[in-house]
Amino acid sequence: MCFTLSVQVGGVTLATKGYSQFLSNRVQYVRDGLGDADVFKKQLTVDAFAKTPPNQLLTGLHGKDVLFTFIESYGRVALDDPTMAPEMDKTLTAGDARLKSAGFSSRSAWLRSPVTGAGSWLAHSTFLSGLWIKNQQRYRTVTTSTRATLTSYFQKTGAWRTVGIVPGVRKSWPEGKYFGLDNIYDSTHLGYQGPYFSWTPVPDQFSLESFEKLEYGKKNRDPIMAEIILASSHNPWSPIAHTIPWNQLGDGTIFNQIKKEGTNPTEVWKSAKRVRTEYRKAIQYSVDSLTQWVQRYGNKNTVLVFLGDHQPVPTVTGGTTDKDVPITIVAHDPKVLDKISSWGWTDGLKPADNAPVLGMDKFRDRFMTAYAK
Repeated sequence: MCFTLSVQVGGVTLATKGYSQFLSNRVQYVRDGLGDADVFKKQLTVDAFAKTPPNQLLTGLHGKDVLFTFIESYGRVALDDPTMAPEMDKTLTAGDARLKSAGFSSRSAWLRSPVTGAGSWLAHSTFLSGLWIKNQQRYRTVTTSTRATLTSYFQKTGAWRTVGIVPGVRKSWPEGKYFGLDNIYDSTHLGYQGPYFSWTPVPDQFSLESFEKLEYGKKNRDPIMAEIILASSHNPWSPIAHTIPWNQLGDGTIFNQIKKEGTNPTEVWKSAKRVRTEYRKAIQYSVDSLTQWVQRYGNKNTVLVFLGDHQPVPTVTGGTTDKDVPITIVAHDPKVLDKISSWGWTDGLKPADNAPVLGMDKFRDRFMTAYAK
């Protein structure tokens, strides 16, 4: 109105066309946000499994240890980019060999993440809730709701002990209760006394070893469902730990020397080429840590689902709008993979270029349907 009426105060125009356009845009953002909130609240109530009795949920996995593992920033670019693909191929081939030597098989495909470059928590909640969590408003809404997650459904059955390994969490994480985890191990509960690497307080190999000591390796325990976050591949990807003999991990102080031998992030980020190289090495480290852990500690009841949460930053992706990430299911019992034989996934740890692409929000229901009996 001030712009239309050319209102002035002390000879100065109170509102210009630019101001009015800015205000108009902000109003539209608010309208869009309110509209999205209404749409999302309706989506929250639609759950195909909400009325299923707990003893009829996930019965096809009873007796199995099911591990949902997110590898930070593990995006399609790591497997498709010609400057990274050859080395990643070697890592995945070696991982396949390790798993096969221990009696495991795997199937892989692609998921489409709601975010790229950052926003891991939005991807994690999308994957687990079965809803498209594309912004913080939706995240706050879903994590304060009664909407069941894939992990909380495991908890509801009473057939699994549910735990979270979240080394990137350094302070209170109230949302953890929403995901249905009986016990959560953050960076202060993993026994690590070594240095930070890149963003994470705990290297992936140590996080996995701690999971083995704290939960997985206990005798006479109940089956476990775990949500595990591998954060060593989080930006800035420097310095990077490297895998060492598992029996030498100790309390993690061995990593002090490894960090000294690493690269300086300030120097790395002066060159996009070096950033891409360090990113690729970080992903290799995470995948190596995971496949070595399965080879060392996995058994006939181990079922591993691991995936990337989102593509890395544009410095690595070159600005592509592609949001695809790899996902793999690993199992020792062939019956587990037989239940997804109709999905058309690729054998092994590397999904084919034309392997199916599924929205990350669609995985929860598809997985629960496949393992309903």
